[in-house]
Order: sequence, then C-alpha cells, then structure tokens
Amino acid sequence: MSQAREIRSYDYVNHPYARVREALKADPLAVFRNATKAAASRVQTVAAQLHVNIGGIEVGTDITVAVGRIEESDGKTELSRVTTIPVEWKAAARPGLFPLMNAELSVYPLTATETQLDFLGRYEPPLGVFGDAVNAVVGHKVAEASVHRFVADVANYLRSTLTP
Repeated sequence: MSQAREIRSYDYVNHPYARVREALKADPLAVFRNATKAAASRVQTVAAQLHVNIGGIEVGTDITVAVGRIEESDGKTELSRVTTIPVEWKAAARPGLFPLMNAELSVYPLTATETQLDFLGRYEPPLGVFGDAVNAVVGHKVAEASVHRFVADVANYLRSTLTP
C-alpha cells in the first residue's frame, strides 16, 4: 500500500481578509474553476484544470473538484481569524491513473490589507508499487508543481478580480 505524501503551498492576495473570504465562501468551485481555466485560457468547460510546466512542455489535465463544509474560527483579534475550506480533487478522465488529492485551503489575514492562502494537501500515488516508483522519480515533483501552480492561479485570480 502506498504511503500518503504531503504538499504545502501558500500565496497571498493584496485584499482584505473579509473580501477574500466572502469571494471564496460564496462559490469556491467557481473561483477554483475560473482561476485555473483563466490561467490555461480555457473558459468554455465546467471542470477545473491542473497544469504544470515540465521541461518546457505544458502538461495539464481536467479535474473534478469537491468542496467540503467551510469552517470559520473567530480569533481573539481580527488578525487571528481563519477560514478553512476542505478541498478534494481527482482527474476527470481516468482517475485511477492520477492521485486523489485531499487538502485544506486555509485563508487568514496577514495584515489589514493582505490575506494568506495556505494549502495543505495529502495524496496517495496511484497504481500501487509502480505508482510509488514513478512518484519517487518524478511524480511528487509534478504533484508539488501542480499544487503550487493551483494556489498561484487562485491567488492571481482573486488579486485581479476583487474590487479594491
């Protein structure tokens, strides 16, 4: 049995926490879909897309994304508040060939005008022993690059679409 791998990535949005939180709470799937599709210049379909550049070649796959129950913790101060969004994704086509990602996207204020997006995900390589071997050679690097790109795409989308 494969052992779960962990990936962490973060980025920031130069907008207040309340504005970022509300955009993500209102329709997180639309934000993820629009962010990844805008980055891939493919807005005509309903699935999100993960993409990564490997050796100068752009590789991408459509994914289906599920969002769990969004939770908010009110801290003792404005800067200690956190919104947590459970996220799960898998490849839309041939999901058995790609890892299933289970993650949490935590959103919290850095300052009064900046918000942190902090992604912590776990995945298990597919295909048993063969998948473990592929993951050891290149799979983890591809998964890590995909997650970093996903978080950057979401942050860029929020930076560019939220009104000041």
